Amino acid sequence: MRVSFKNSSAAKPSVSSVIDLTSQDGFSPGSPGTEAGPRLVLRCRSVSDVVQAMAYAAETGARIVPRGGGHCFVNRCPADGIVVELSGLDRITVDDTGVATIGAGARLGAVYAALHGEGRTIPAGCGDTVGIAGLTLGGGIGILGRQYGLTCDRLVGAQVVLADRSVVECGEHRESELFWALRGAGGGQFGIVTELRFATVPEPSVCRIEGHWPAPQNLVPAWQDWAPDAPDGLTANLTVQTGRTTLFGASTLPPAETEELLRELTARAGVLYAIDLRLDVPYSMVKPTFSVLDPVGGSRRVRSEFFSRTLSDRTTSQLLDQLTGNRRLAFTAMGGAYHRVAEEATAFAHRGERFLLEQVGDPGDPWVDEAWRAAHAEGSGRVYPNFPDLALEDPARAYHADNYPRLAALKNRYDPLRVFDFPQAL
Repeated sequence: MRVSFKNSSAAKPSVSSVIDLTSQDGFSPGSPGTEAGPRLVLRCRSVSDVVQAMAYAAETGARIVPRGGGHCFVNRCPADGIVVELSGLDRITVDDTGVATIGAGARLGAVYAALHGEGRTIPAGCGDTVGIAGLTLGGGIGILGRQYGLTCDRLVGAQVVLADRSVVECGEHRESELFWALRGAGGGQFGIVTELRFATVPEPSVCRIEGHWPAPQNLVPAWQDWAPDAPDGLTANLTVQTGRTTLFGASTLPPAETEELLRELTARAGVLYAIDLRLDVPYSMVKPTFSVLDPVGGSRRVRSEFFSRTLSDRTTSQLLDQLTGNRRLAFTAMGGAYHRVAEEATAFAHRGERFLLEQVGDPGDPWVDEAWRAAHAEGSGRVYPNFPDLALEDPARAYHADNYPRLAALKNRYDPLRVFDFPQAL
């Protein structure tokens, strides 16, 4: 990998930890394995650290990319860029009104555990090591989302360090346009979020759902007609790979109602395989068990798209017939509370979709593109901002739809010099 970088006499900022990747043994521009940045990783433990990092970037002309959990599907750091690493900003507190204040470096496992201690939670994702900030800023789809909405729908305030190094608080009545943009436009667009505040919900006990089938041919079409229209309290997602189809999710509905809904699905699919139900499981304890079924990270390539209608039988067969090796399809149900927020109410513009489909494969497998194109002919053309895809022809439209003009104007207002810049940034 090739990295070019500017020589600078500027002193490195006195943040908690500085890793200069250009000073590591064996590193030089053009060294094997170094075709992308960053030059520096600045590990911050306070807001003042972040401000210092911004000042250094301004002095050296470097672009900045914040890092929370580090689970982005693509490399967003430009050559000679600076990564502002936020894992030290991980404090979590809950006040008497149920509002949780969470540092931008906190990860979901720690968030769920801390909120569980207070009998509270938020709707969010499954992966324990996913960062709360990036998840929220791109929307935040999860097991409780059909009941309580996106993670960003529970956001009530945030602290942000802007490109001019000012520190602002934003919410519904303060910097309201910035607050609007933070709810779904994607991370690292307008500034570095250092703290987030959420209106939590009581942590429910749920019925954990897991079922396995050897063949998906009838189940996949049945799931598409069933899952997005299920009652809000039930979320059941689907993964399909060679020889194994897995239904997994959770329900806050009464057990008898949950069982009846699942019987409806199996009847539609014409399958009689048993589905494992575990009752009265605290929500925070269910989430980690699904990280194995729907893994985050690793060496893989992912493309995805939202769908507002069921796939045709022909396209479904085309996708399923080519599943071999490490290839996988992942279906995530939308509907419910996701739909009850207007598309212009937040920056997340994909409220009316029925499901999200991911094509997952090895990095060099051409099937990922082939399967995406096959499904794309019937897709909505919209893509989840938290699943960036460098192969998109019109990323602005795909990620932001009709919200793009408003977001582009806000980008010019808050980051006119494009300090926060990366492939497919606003």
